[in-house]
Amino acid sequence: MSLDLTPEDIQAFFTRPDGSYLFARWGRPIAPIVFGVEDQTLRVVKGAIEAVATLAGAQMAETDPELGSNLMFFFFRDWSELLDVPDMGRLIPGLEALVARLQAADASQYRAFRFDDQGAIQASFVFLRMQGALAEIPAETLALGQAAQVIVMWGEAAFAETSPLAVLPETGATILRPEIAAIIAAAYDRMMPPSADDASHALRLFARLQAPTQTRAPGSPEAQG
Repeated sequence: MSLDLTPEDIQAFFTRPDGSYLFARWGRPIAPIVFGVEDQTLRVVKGAIEAVATLAGAQMAETDPELGSNLMFFFFRDWSELLDVPDMGRLIPGLEALVARLQAADASQYRAFRFDDQGAIQASFVFLRMQGALAEIPAETLALGQAAQVIVMWGEAAFAETSPLAVLPETGATILRPEIAAIIAAAYDRMMPPSADDASHALRLFARLQAPTQTRAPGSPEAQG
């Protein structure tokens, strides 16, 4: 596979604002649930999660033994709505302060993670405020982008300037950028750790990207047409 990525490029994807390196992938089967959408959009979101999980080699499940669902998507119009969701404060500590901060920043999305004893992702919560530009994104595109951003824990600035998605000029289909798909697949290699806090992990990812294998960049069935 020929990708224009350096070890430094990969390291940047998992670098925190303080300069530290932190990576995590799922350590258990993913059991998603989606709130606040119609059935058609629900199918699109779950289809995108399954497509990215298949790329990664991550397992899916109907339920999680501890939480019931361990990947929760919440679609809503205003951050204040979260304060009215029963037990949301138990899922997200400091919920009121977080909502105030997100409102002040006029944020459109937020992701929170929980981790197990090995540092692997145990659960994730995705919040999407469907206003403005975010509300204009086609459901298939939005779902695929969000699935990519929750299959591993990326750095906060990983996609601040460039989307994880690309559009095929020949067909107009929306897919994961090939380099993002390749990093995800490499991160789920059985020989790679479920979490890492040393930048040498990026070198190991880079080495796997040089292997003579091909990674297909997935798109949701709807996006591919």
